[in-house]
Amino acid sequence: MKKRLLIFGCSGHGKVILDLAGKGKQYEEICFLDDNPQERGIMGVPVLGGRDFSDFRDTDEVIVAIGNCHIRANIQEYFAGKGIGIATLIHPQSTIGTHVRLGKGTVVMAGAVINSDTEIGEGCIINTAASVDHDCMVERFCHVAVGANIAGGVHIGELSWIGAGAVVSNHISICRNCLIGAGAVVVRDIEEMGTYTGVPAKKLQRERRVSHG
Repeated sequence: MKKRLLIFGCSGHGKVILDLAGKGKQYEEICFLDDNPQERGIMGVPVLGGRDFSDFRDTDEVIVAIGNCHIRANIQEYFAGKGIGIATLIHPQSTIGTHVRLGKGTVVMAGAVINSDTEIGEGCIINTAASVDHDCMVERFCHVAVGANIAGGVHIGELSWIGAGAVVSNHISICRNCLIGAGAVVVRDIEEMGTYTGVPAKKLQRERRVSHG
């Protein structure tokens, strides 16, 4: 039976996943799933259905091509709960060190570097040209965006997003469900959920409305 990859999400990220998966020889067929009933496919690859798709084969694997960490977690856990295999994809032009552990559903894009004794949880995205150095822990369903640099000994809590070009200094701990803005530089532990921007990174406070009543 042919081994088939089903990519959930017809988006720009889905295109990159399609390109990545096509560079290996592990899948003989690649198709899309998407909950938008108007979606017919991208780059000549058809959409077979959405989350309600039921015509799975025993050898099928699913990868969720959605950047939003919370939505990706929800969809991956939905398919895993149905007993569908979850793929892990590594671009051949990435660099993976020794004793690196990658969770199911994680994708490592072109030019990314993950150095020794680092653990990446399930459902993570290590995006194009991002780097995660030695002895790091990136918990489940995080997104290390394009060109972000994570120094050695860093711990990133689940569902966190490290923005494009952001830098996290050595031995920093970032709690769960944080968004580090593009180009931000994190030099202190982050213990409170929220959005952090700037150099050095500081929590973005909501704008206060002033009453002139």
